[in-house]
Amino acid sequence: MKLKMLSAALLLSAAAIAQTANDPVIMTVNGKPVLRSEFEYSYNKNNSEGVIDKKSVKEYVDLFINYKLKVEAALDEHMDTLTSFQKEFAQYRDQQILPMLVTDADIEAEAKKIYDQTVERIGPDGLIQTAHILIGAGQQASQTEWDTAKQRADSIYNALQKGADFSEMASKFSQDPGSAREGGLLPFVQRGQFVKEFEDAAFALKDSAQLSPVVKSPFGYHIIQLRARKMLEPFEFHHDAILQFMEQRNMRDAIAKQKVDDIVKASNGQMTEAQLMEEKSNEFAANDPELKYLIQEYHDGLLLYEISNQLVWDKAAKDEAGLAKCFKKNRKKYAWDRPRYKGMAYHVKDQADVEAVADCVRKLPFDQWAEALRSTFNADSVIRIRVEKGIFKPGDNALIDSVVFKKDTVATHLKDYPINAVYGKLLTKGPEDYTDVRGLVVADYQEALEKEWVAKLRRKYAFKVDNTVLDTVNKH
Repeated sequence: MKLKMLSAALLLSAAAIAQTANDPVIMTVNGKPVLRSEFEYSYNKNNSEGVIDKKSVKEYVDLFINYKLKVEAALDEHMDTLTSFQKEFAQYRDQQILPMLVTDADIEAEAKKIYDQTVERIGPDGLIQTAHILIGAGQQASQTEWDTAKQRADSIYNALQKGADFSEMASKFSQDPGSAREGGLLPFVQRGQFVKEFEDAAFALKDSAQLSPVVKSPFGYHIIQLRARKMLEPFEFHHDAILQFMEQRNMRDAIAKQKVDDIVKASNGQMTEAQLMEEKSNEFAANDPELKYLIQEYHDGLLLYEISNQLVWDKAAKDEAGLAKCFKKNRKKYAWDRPRYKGMAYHVKDQADVEAVADCVRKLPFDQWAEALRSTFNADSVIRIRVEKGIFKPGDNALIDSVVFKKDTVATHLKDYPINAVYGKLLTKGPEDYTDVRGLVVADYQEALEKEWVAKLRRKYAFKVDNTVLDTVNKH
């Protein structure tokens, strides 16, 4: 027994050595080894053809290390234990794994099941193909209209009895435009696909070309001719069409979900759906490195998004004091090449509102103008003013170009708002504060926070790159 256990241990050790030789460790991050295959997956995916800012392997190393360090930070914060994270990750993982649970045999079995169910629905009467001529009389038609329709149908029926060509008569007289274009021809159908009156008369016909008497249905009067009768062709005949039908309706996922339900049910409470999907994910990933790294990429990406949002993106967007400080520090960077007009162009119906609009916002911060104007002038169903608010450069607004920048432009008058006016200030020395260039300042502040954070992570976590292995990336 001990000899067998030793042999097994030696085999596992040999396998591990072979794995290391074929896929060596390219770096360690916080004591965790990163295989060359993982680095290659990430590098090749992010530097494929069509990527504008392609990096060399050497250039990509620092980006990859920073990525791994951020993931380590998120793990240290236990973000992977959050219910929201686990739910979203499981949903993505299962989207990848579910289709893989379905084998070719499963697909064939479902296709045969669909065929057998169809045969059962069709029943012993089989399929028939008919042609018909409809003389319409809808449910709202008067009795006189129904009588007229019956007379026309009888007349056509008599002509057919005397040898008139059915297709020609259908094309000329039928009020079912779809089938009339085909000489009255309808597709093959089974029982249950026509209204009862039509169906009973159609399936009562026995011989090809046999005519029914004039048949009344809720749509009017029909003359029906049997064209063909058959049973459903063998499964092999419809095989490809059934597979296409299944593909169009994404039935693979439904088959997979049913398979999962069956396995869980058969376990008699020993396995949950979540446990099964995790087990299958590990099983498939062990044999498919691309899948393994795809799933890991999403796992780590969710963590990276959450921690980056907390420490960089959301923080920068909401830290007003930090934004003001960043603007002050980099003020020259935000200088404009030409003056801007900080204010509004507005259009009113009454001359009195020109000054009223200006008075409304005169003592308010710029970011409060819109709400003040809305509540004062446009609070009810009557819209008194139209306003375009912003920071304008020449060319942005014809009215401001004409009034403020003294350009030779003509501002058009809005319908029902004949009086134009502007209010605001001309900024000749650049933005007054960070709110005038908020988007730029937020981006710069995020970049500063990012750099500070990465520097801190590089001091906190140890990492080491094996340059010998790095030189073999995509070359082995």
